[in-house]
Formats: sequence, C-alpha cells, structure tokens
Amino acid sequence: MRLLVIGASGHLGGEVCRLAQAAGWEVVGTRCEAADARWERLDIRHGAAVDRLMRTVRPDVVVGTANRLGDWAAIADGAAHVARAAVAVGARLVHVSSDAIHSGRPEPYGDTEPPTPITPYAAAKAAAETAVRAIDPEAVLVRCSLILGDETTAQVRLCADLLTGRIAGALFTDEIRCPIAGDDLAGAVLELATSDHRGPINVAGPEALSRADLGRLIVDRFGLAGRLPVSTVAESGLAPRPGEIRLDTSLARSLLRIRLRPAGEVLGS
Repeated sequence: MRLLVIGASGHLGGEVCRLAQAAGWEVVGTRCEAADARWERLDIRHGAAVDRLMRTVRPDVVVGTANRLGDWAAIADGAAHVARAAVAVGARLVHVSSDAIHSGRPEPYGDTEPPTPITPYAAAKAAAETAVRAIDPEAVLVRCSLILGDETTAQVRLCADLLTGRIAGALFTDEIRCPIAGDDLAGAVLELATSDHRGPINVAGPEALSRADLGRLIVDRFGLAGRLPVSTVAESGLAPRPGEIRLDTSLARSLLRIRLRPAGEVLGS
C-alpha cells in the first residue's frame, strides 16, 4: 500500500508516517523527513500543484493532516484540492478535521452532527469538511480534539510560552475538551484508512478536561517551571469561543482495535 500524507511535517502527520512505515506501507509525505520516507514539497493552496503530486505518487491512500491557523486557503481550499485530486487517482481519503467546528454545549456531540462554527478557524474547518464530503462521499472525516505529544506540539508550546511570558493570556477553566495522544490518533487514522467507514467519526480521548487542568498535567509531565495563568472565557474578554466540547466516541471505540487513552495516562499522571 502506498500512502501519501499531506502535512507530514506536523506532529500528527509525522506519527502517521512513522506508524505506517512500521506496518510496511510505502510512505510519501509532504515535508516529511522521517527515515525511509520519500518526501515532497507542496503548497496545498494551489490545486494544480496538488494534482501534479497526486498523479506522480499515485497513492492508494491519502491522509490529509495539513492545518494552518488563520489561512482559509490552506484549510478549506486545500482540503477541496486534495479531495478532488484523490478522487481523480482513485485513492482512499482520510481527512482530519477538528472538534472546533462545534459551538460548544454540555451534552456530547455525536459523530454526524452538523458543524456550528463560531470562530473564523472553525468556519474554515467546517468549509473543508463540506468540500470533502461533496467531492468524495466515500472519504472518512476524523473529528479529533486537542492533540498531545512531545515538547514540539502546540499544547506544550502554549504552556511554555505562557509561563515565560512570550505570549499573554490564560488557560480557561471552563473550556472543556477531550485530548488525544498523537500516536493514538495516528493509529486510528490508519485503521480507518483500511476500513469500510465513510463520513464523519469522532476520535478523541475518553477523558474530558478543562484547558487549565490539561495545562497543569503538561507542566508536571515536562517539568516546566512556574504557575500557569488561568481564567474563564467570560473573564478573558475575548470574542465568543466554544466552551464545552465533548465528543461521543462510542462508534470509534466499537470500530477500532486501538485503545484511545485518557490524557492523564498519556501524560503520566
């Protein structure tokens, strides 16, 4: 099986490459420098470039993990370019989306609930999902939560930057998510790539945590010095943002062999 990973230089994309190589896949990644993986440069915002790469690689499976905050063209248009090119070469597509598409509520979100974005980033992710589903109805759309990993990952960098004062702000006690380990998510993505599932599916950790509590786990795990600033969404004065987003992962747990670990276990608490 030949796998093309779009966005392989990111933590999740790199984990997908690593696990796929270990399982014997032939792996090609955009900006992927993992050992034994072929890598290609790609600007996902340009459809012609995506088409050329897809025709050159001729993958059996495409995993789309590219994610550039604040860049509609990379998130929404890029997803459409990848879906169209994947269909053209007959490749199975797994598109990685986000729980950010939801506006937030106390009750868990099911797999197929429609997006209700309230931020520009969420709107871009929702548009990406809409494009992928319209172009490739057979594609898998993985809705995940915050991704945990090593010190290079976004959640760890955020905590370090808050502690050192490189950025201002706080972690919110009333912003709830279901974090997932990057390697767990990558394993789930590869399982879904070879499954019969189509459409959206929630893949997240079983433990719902506030961003503040998650930050404290990260500080302990990575030995970061200092006391994290915490607040509530209301106290922050920021524009509206989702509060509680819990994902119902019943379907994923019934389909997947991999166990999705709680954040406390992943971070060693």
